[in-house]
Amino acid sequence: MQVTVKLFGSIREATGAKELSVALPPGATVSQLRGLLAQDHPAFDEMGERLRVSVNLEIVQGDPALDEGDEVAFLPPVSGGMGEAPGRCRLRDTPLDVDEVVQRVAGPDAGGIVTFVGAVRNASRGKEIRHLEYEAYPQMAEQELDRIADEAARRWPGTRVAVDHRTGHLEIGDLAVVVVAASPHRAEAFEACRFTIDTLKETVPIWKKEVATDGATWVDDHA
Repeated sequence: MQVTVKLFGSIREATGAKELSVALPPGATVSQLRGLLAQDHPAFDEMGERLRVSVNLEIVQGDPALDEGDEVAFLPPVSGGMGEAPGRCRLRDTPLDVDEVVQRVAGPDAGGIVTFVGAVRNASRGKEIRHLEYEAYPQMAEQELDRIADEAARRWPGTRVAVDHRTGHLEIGDLAVVVVAASPHRAEAFEACRFTIDTLKETVPIWKKEVATDGATWVDDHA
C-alpha cells in the first residue's frame, strides 16, 4: 500500500523534503513507517517521543495500523505559529489586521473584548534576532484553532474567540498572532483570551524558526 508522509519544521529540514510517498506492506503500523524513514533519516530516532504523529489530520496515540492512501504527518514540538481561509480562526501569509479580527467576535452582547497581540521581538535567548520564519500544517492548524475556540466557548458560556496567525517570513515588529475574546463580562474575556494563546502555543502545528545573527534555530519551548 502507499501512504503520503508530510513533514514540517525541523524534521522537514533534516530530511530535505516536504512530502514523501512511501510504499508499505498491508497492515503496516505507524512505528513501522517511522522505522523505515529512520533508516535514511536519523532525525526520526533522534527526536524520539517529541515527534508527534497525525493520521488524516488527527493526532494518534500508540501504534495504529495504516490504510491505503492515508496522510501521515510527523510533527515536531510546536512553537506557538496561507491563504484567506474563512471562519473564526485563520492562518495568513499577509500582515494581520487587529480590528478585522475584533469585528469577527464583537457584538452588542459583548461587555468585555480582550485582545492579545504577539509581535516579533529583536532579541531572544541572549541572541540578536534578524527575523522569524513560521511554518504550519494548514488544514490541521486551522482545525485545532477552531477546536480551541470551541473549548473556550464551552468553558465560558457566551464567549466568542477569533484567532489570526501569520506564516512565512516576519520582520522585527511584525504581528505574529492576534487573539480576541469577546464575552458578556470582562473576567471571562480575559480568561478565555489567556486560555486560547496558552493552548495555541502547546497544541497547534505551527513551527517557528528564529534567524539570529549567529545562525538559525527551530524553537520548541513555547516562548
